[in-house]
Amino acid sequence: MGLKRFIGEIWARRRTRAIRREHQDPVASQRRTFQHLIRQGRKTQFGADHGFDQIESPADFQKKVPVRNYEQARQYFDAIRDGHPNVAWPGKPLYLAKTSGTTSGAKYIPITRDSIRQQIKAARDSLMFYMVNSGNSAFLDGKMMFLSGSPALGTNEAGLKVGRLSGIVNHFVPGYLTRNRVPTYETNCIEEWEEKVDKILDEVMPEDLRLISGIPPWVQMFFERLHVRTGKTPLQQWPNLQVFVQGGVDYSPYKAVFQQFFENKVDNVEVFPASEGFLAIQDELPTEGLLLNLDYGVFFEFIPMEEYHNENPRRLTIGEVELDTQYAMAISTDAGLWAYDLGDTVKFLSKNPYRLKVTGRVKHFISAFGEHVISEEVNAAMVKACTEFGVEINEFTVAPFLGEGEGNSYHEWLIEFSEVPADLDAFAELIDQEMRRQNSYYDDLRNGNMLRRAELRSLKENATREYMKSIGKLGGQNKFPRLSNDRKIADWLTAYTIG
Repeated sequence: MGLKRFIGEIWARRRTRAIRREHQDPVASQRRTFQHLIRQGRKTQFGADHGFDQIESPADFQKKVPVRNYEQARQYFDAIRDGHPNVAWPGKPLYLAKTSGTTSGAKYIPITRDSIRQQIKAARDSLMFYMVNSGNSAFLDGKMMFLSGSPALGTNEAGLKVGRLSGIVNHFVPGYLTRNRVPTYETNCIEEWEEKVDKILDEVMPEDLRLISGIPPWVQMFFERLHVRTGKTPLQQWPNLQVFVQGGVDYSPYKAVFQQFFENKVDNVEVFPASEGFLAIQDELPTEGLLLNLDYGVFFEFIPMEEYHNENPRRLTIGEVELDTQYAMAISTDAGLWAYDLGDTVKFLSKNPYRLKVTGRVKHFISAFGEHVISEEVNAAMVKACTEFGVEINEFTVAPFLGEGEGNSYHEWLIEFSEVPADLDAFAELIDQEMRRQNSYYDDLRNGNMLRRAELRSLKENATREYMKSIGKLGGQNKFPRLSNDRKIADWLTAYTIG
């Protein structure tokens, strides 16, 4: 064993023990985080506007600071972007992380000196837990590849550096990992995703690759390009591949595909990163659910989904949440976000320690007929059907179809199969039955003939990637929407249906 691995293993054991201690009293840990944030917030314009000098407890905070999304807090984000100091956090941010998804275009999330440290600490701790749980540190001796956005940064009119979070983080990879990192900086800066994947393959194919990290659909695309060029599986090309680090989407529909890629010989490490904060990591191997990051500069609030659209919904702190309940997540952070509506939905699987599962996005739902269908339900139905029929998918999306007359409306499932099942009608029937089992509103609508059985359309190969390319979101950290309450995506994909 080399010195780097020896030191890494000692450090990993110490660090994971420290994290376990934080979870022995999670309420106290979050209280300390909250108090630190409020002290810093008192030095800002946001703090002056919201009476932070009178805030002593989360209850005080909830009375003075409403939950807001990016658009609702736009005046503060715009002031930060324009270079004003002490707007929502002392000083100016180091970077602005550019993301998409708002009604008026790009979002610019501040990344401060404090928050980037927490991002790097959480990423490091996820590998620390893996090393302790698996007893494996040999991956440190080989190459590690991170499929990410470009690290090339721009500068806005106020002199602030702007880029994608995954690209910003590239500038903070610890020195002891730099020599092992692939691809090269120049290759990582390629903006066009398909060109970038081909160039990465050129560089990485001859290397001793041991760890790969990225969002599942784009890693899947990378492996498929490898097979087209070489006819090899990932393990045939890189026999020492040991670790797959992934996050950002529900992994369950991709699990069967990656099991085939990895032959159950590669460990899966899941994380929950976002531009707004690194929120959870996998603390045991294997386990379901991610350990909430209690001491990483983020104070968490959880809004029951049935109250999410209320004017004054309940906002629960960590000691008040219940298991198996859908929550929207609001966060306050050391980047100057305050009661920020993250847009993700989660549910807790454990309270000792607090582990959660990301179940979807607040805006990804179908309730065109009052059915309240969420991402977790359609993912579970798809996994069930694929398992029963022994098939794999590349991607899928679901949308409502409003027909004329009673009983002519339905949910349309557009699915890009790796191999189309022999009996599509039976596949659709199983999906429909599974949706009825999970969602009582959907079942009532089916019983009342307000909805007919789900309709299934098979898509041509790469149809969903062509859609992502058409909107300029192919690759990187972008995710294909699997659930929409309108037909924008479904109508676009109609030209790619088979039959």
